[in-house]
Amino acid sequence: MDLRQLEYFVHVAEMGSFTRASIALDIAQPALSRQIRLLEVELRQNLLIRNGRGVTTTEAGKLLLEHSRGVLHQIERAKEELARIRGASSGRVAVGLPPSLSKVLTVPLARAFREQLPDATLSISEGLSVSMQESLINGRLDIALLYNASPSPEIDTTPLAEEELFLVERRQPDSTCAPIRLAEVADLPLVIPGRPHSIRMLVEAEMANIGFHPKAALEVDGVSGILDLVADGAGSAVLSMNAVTTSGKAEALNARPITEPRLRSRLALAVSARRPTTATQQSMLKLLQTLTSRLLALPS
Repeated sequence: MDLRQLEYFVHVAEMGSFTRASIALDIAQPALSRQIRLLEVELRQNLLIRNGRGVTTTEAGKLLLEHSRGVLHQIERAKEELARIRGASSGRVAVGLPPSLSKVLTVPLARAFREQLPDATLSISEGLSVSMQESLINGRLDIALLYNASPSPEIDTTPLAEEELFLVERRQPDSTCAPIRLAEVADLPLVIPGRPHSIRMLVEAEMANIGFHPKAALEVDGVSGILDLVADGAGSAVLSMNAVTTSGKAEALNARPITEPRLRSRLALAVSARRPTTATQQSMLKLLQTLTSRLLALPS
């Protein structure tokens, strides 16, 4: 077997699909299938179970996946150590950011990354916390900032901060910034993300705790689209103050604290629990912690 075959196998196993793996690896699917089959022949073991929904690993495949991750990680570490000898930091890191934070973090993060790790490669993608958590597990992301991450043995999380959520309304001449009870919010038509968006799940859970359910007038997953509709009078929204102040529409909107209970969205830095972080990824973790604390005015 060779390293290329191990890399191919890990991608297929983690993504659960030859099609998705071939796209990620930029290789034709027949060629990818052939390499995996050659690996199975050499090891005299079936590594994958093919079915109509994709592939799953056999017991032998699970064992090889665990060892392959370790081997590939050690190779990556060796490359980074050799790069440091010549005074450079190499490697690749894939980072996932939620849309509300991507707007304020992408540019300063990319700039700081280029300054500190000029020979490394950075990939930044935007997505909902639920999908990014899945991407951490299957290896498409190395690091992600997640809101209200679901507990999982597959990921390690480091809490960063809690962001209070506000009722966001269209600004009117008689608008008030007075607090509003969550039970009162339940009576208002909301422009709210669909399930399983972290804000939707949090609002539903907290309202259920007091015997209510949100009145969804419109379901929109994008923060920008939600605020456009709120400014147009389509309903109210439940969002963080950061989402409002960075939207470019703050003058058309009014934010009110929600009480009884207060709604707080938990922000965490997450990595895979099954793949050790490389030196380049550890540097990125420190960068993210520093920038998040500074740009969002969160406690260090």
